[in-house]
Amino acid sequence: MNTFKVIILLATLSSLLLIIGYFIARGTGIMIALILSVIMNFGSYWYSDSIVLSMYDARPVTRMEAPVLYDAVESLSHKARIPVPKVYVIPQTSPNAFATGRDEDHAAVAVTSGILKILNKDELEGVIAHELSHIKHKDILISTMAATIASAVVLLSRWAMFFGGNEDSGMIKTIAVAVIAPVAATVIQMAISRSREYEADAGGAEVSGKPEALAGALAKLARSAEIKPLNANPATAHMFIVNPLSGGAIMNLFSTHPPLEKRIERLMKMKIDRAR
Repeated sequence: MNTFKVIILLATLSSLLLIIGYFIARGTGIMIALILSVIMNFGSYWYSDSIVLSMYDARPVTRMEAPVLYDAVESLSHKARIPVPKVYVIPQTSPNAFATGRDEDHAAVAVTSGILKILNKDELEGVIAHELSHIKHKDILISTMAATIASAVVLLSRWAMFFGGNEDSGMIKTIAVAVIAPVAATVIQMAISRSREYEADAGGAEVSGKPEALAGALAKLARSAEIKPLNANPATAHMFIVNPLSGGAIMNLFSTHPPLEKRIERLMKMKIDRAR
């Protein structure tokens, strides 16, 4: 059901992009929108992993440098039946983690140095299993596509405001395209991201076999993120296991992550169901 929902959301996002293209220059505008989307998706598919890793100064580590982390990634990858991804550490004290890469054979798991200090072994394995679930279910590719198409929508919307659309477009339509379309694209992108986070929580709990450990890790990470937010680029916030950005109730409405309470509630229900 979640997969079907993601397909519908991606289709809606793509349709929004084509509508804006038509608004700007009809048939020619649609072609521009398609070409822009293809170019941006191609670049994201091949280079997004190296870009985001370098953005956070992530460095690869060996088993000797981080034995507990490396062993967790290796053992859980075997359980998940995927190739062992590369392991990176980000030199930031705010605890968090993300996975990146275009497919299972070109994937990486990155954690901050802070996460290694506050999580116990079971909690760390829960976090790693969550990230491996993202890799196994191609969530990285899906979220990258969603972010790329949403960015193209925003870019074309700004062009629409500048060029004013085709000759049949009125000022109200122009404003609607320039203002409402980017907001709609962002909301759709967030819906896709939230759906995949729920799936990764469930998949990670299955792989690690300890849903309560992942729930405990999420609670610790969220509290630490509130005290010391990660110095993160908002464009990559959806990649992290917990929202790395600070913000109040209004910002939470536009978060790329589901409410923490619901994530923990689902994980604890999994623990109860497994005990029966």
